[in-house]
Amino acid sequence: MAVYTDITEGALRGFLEAYDIGRLTAYKGIAEGVENSNFLLHTTEGPFILTLYEKRVNPDDLPFFLGLMEHLAARGISCPLPLTRRDGTLLGELAGRPAAIITFLEGIWLRQPEAPHCAALGRALAGLHRAGEGFALKRANALSVEGWRPLWEKARERADEIAEGLRAGIDAELAFLERSWPKGLPSGVIHADLFPDNVFFIGDALTGIIDFYFACNDTLAYDVATCLNAWCFDDKSGVYDAAKGQAFLAAYQAERPLTPDEVAALPLLARGSALRFFLTRAYDWLSMPPGALVVKKDPLEYWRKLRFHQTIETAEGYGLTG
Repeated sequence: MAVYTDITEGALRGFLEAYDIGRLTAYKGIAEGVENSNFLLHTTEGPFILTLYEKRVNPDDLPFFLGLMEHLAARGISCPLPLTRRDGTLLGELAGRPAAIITFLEGIWLRQPEAPHCAALGRALAGLHRAGEGFALKRANALSVEGWRPLWEKARERADEIAEGLRAGIDAELAFLERSWPKGLPSGVIHADLFPDNVFFIGDALTGIIDFYFACNDTLAYDVATCLNAWCFDDKSGVYDAAKGQAFLAAYQAERPLTPDEVAALPLLARGSALRFFLTRAYDWLSMPPGALVVKKDPLEYWRKLRFHQTIETAEGYGLTG
């Protein structure tokens, strides 16, 4: 979540007239995240989240995102629900952007998740993959291997401003992954951005999953690899935490066993996931507009994770057993 586009109180009150959610009492921008502009609303009916969809989001994809949340919620996944406007639609316009209001989930995201939290995540991710079956709409992953080179070209010439030698290192890794990317693995709906700030807990209990605006149809095990990157490295040292990885993978496997081909592909998928998040972070780092209320994320974190995955030959290196 983030704030790129500011809104006035008058415009917001006018926008809320299309909803039956009471009278506005307070609102504030949410700085975390990088994709859309988000605000926490308080009305006389309770808290809600307002999202303004920014230019990097294709408006044609919004029915997929909003419909997916409805589909998953109907199948027992705790996730936000888009609110229906008085005219029966889910989308309006505010400050020149498509905008929607979604329900508020209780809980907090964990800055330092431990192994039990990673196990809860594994169970939830497997449940999400199963619940996504049967969703009628389709959306390709624009940030899978075919989309990496166009994104890299936008940052490549300035990459060594981030760290010396990055341009050559990413050139080599991208060429390798384009040659080696696995095909034919089980696929379905994936979240594609399941970082700790998109998962809420109360105590050790996982209460919900948010932010489905990268969700798409792709390789299910790619979601697993993304969670290894996002959850299973020590925040301070940057070292892979095998206990967290083992807890996450064992819990996922208990709900949805990985196929032998998925297991074999996991190191490659983890490398690809690390590269994808390096590329988007590098692009944002170099092109973030001045004045945006956004927390910039360090692309070198994912360069270091990528270098780690280059040393892993089999999924046992992540703690996968059995």
